[in-house]
Amino acid sequence: MSESQVWDDVDDYFISHLAPDDEVLRAALRDSEAGGLPEIAVSAAEGKLLHLLALTQGAGRILEIGTLGGYSTIWLARALPADGRLVTLEYSPRHAEVATRNIARAGLDKIVEVRVGAALESLAVLADEHPTPFDLVFVDADKVNNPYYVEWALKLTRPGSLIIIDNVVRGGRVADPDSTSPDVRGTRTAIELIGSHARLSGTAIQTVGRKGYDGFALARVLD
Repeated sequence: MSESQVWDDVDDYFISHLAPDDEVLRAALRDSEAGGLPEIAVSAAEGKLLHLLALTQGAGRILEIGTLGGYSTIWLARALPADGRLVTLEYSPRHAEVATRNIARAGLDKIVEVRVGAALESLAVLADEHPTPFDLVFVDADKVNNPYYVEWALKLTRPGSLIIIDNVVRGGRVADPDSTSPDVRGTRTAIELIGSHARLSGTAIQTVGRKGYDGFALARVLD
């Protein structure tokens, strides 16, 4: 049996007992596939982790950078109280259209707002609105801009907020200081920013599973 098959089997076992899906989540993935969206949504195990982190935070306000088809959005929004709010930013109008339908089917459209456009522009607009600080920020968008997303997250959060950055391993390439790949350079800069910033305490974890070899970074905003 190949190593990747073992990863898949273990993931399937964990998911079946700890993160079983439901028709809403299955429909979100089906509609995303039917809409031609890339199959890069978080796994069910990762979705459940996001859900638990939001619950642990006691999050009332969540910011998501990178919506795709809304699968991770649903996991996160289900952790919010009835008066909570989740703002999710998506570059592609087509992706946002699919996500909006999926979120509405989940019955979460009253607390989730999908904003369409380049995330850096949307973040500037959001900041100008002087919103109540977000308790959790999930970054899962274009990797070249990861350091800018971290900087914006700092402006839009409070002490005690949690910042999560997905896909930081880049197939192991993140360890290569000579890489010229924009996604690697952006991710390395974000990791190094977290490590050096006086208002952040963070770590990063490597993972294996249905999404292959990857990982994520976590950072807590300090006083």
